[in-house]
Amino acid sequence: MLHCPATLFIARHGDAEYDGDRRVMSDEGGRLSQTGQVQVTECAHEIADQKLAMVYSSPMQRALESGRLAAEVLDIGHRTLDGLVEIRVGERAGQPWSDPLTREVYAAWHAGDLDARIPGAESGREVIDRFRDALETIADQHRGEQVLVFTHGAVMSLVVPHLSYNVRDDLAYLQFIPNAVPARVEGGDEGWRVLTWPGSASKEFL
Repeated sequence: MLHCPATLFIARHGDAEYDGDRRVMSDEGGRLSQTGQVQVTECAHEIADQKLAMVYSSPMQRALESGRLAAEVLDIGHRTLDGLVEIRVGERAGQPWSDPLTREVYAAWHAGDLDARIPGAESGREVIDRFRDALETIADQHRGEQVLVFTHGAVMSLVVPHLSYNVRDDLAYLQFIPNAVPARVEGGDEGWRVLTWPGSASKEFL
């Protein structure tokens, strides 16, 4: 149990560049673009007054570079956690983003069928479990503190609303998450609670 709440600023990585065709799905790590570097730097400056204790990130390159840059700007430490990686596309790598099978699985997850699975990759339940474990590890080590976490859009969209007791599970499915704009999420004895969410100020989905 998390006896003293931890506050996590959870953000999608900055804008990224890829060596392959961006029109198809891939598990490639990518790298921060110049635009992404500006986004992450601005993100760090905007929350610098929160006196953050640590920056965490996924080890995938675009998130790793985001975490390292933010930590440098904030002059604090940086760590990676494997549980923060993006949802893998498995055997659907190389297919267009409009791939019907992948879209069907994502829709099933957001509708509550967490046993649906992308061939060669994780089920929704497995994605949620490993991301929850990562967040709980961070929160347990930073009780009463605030930290910045860089992860990925799809996994953040699925898991954070699902874990949080005060928002709809499909919150992020209906609101696109911009790069390097954090959600503010609190983890304590009662569970996870979304305090602010990026992408829209609309209360319709809360």
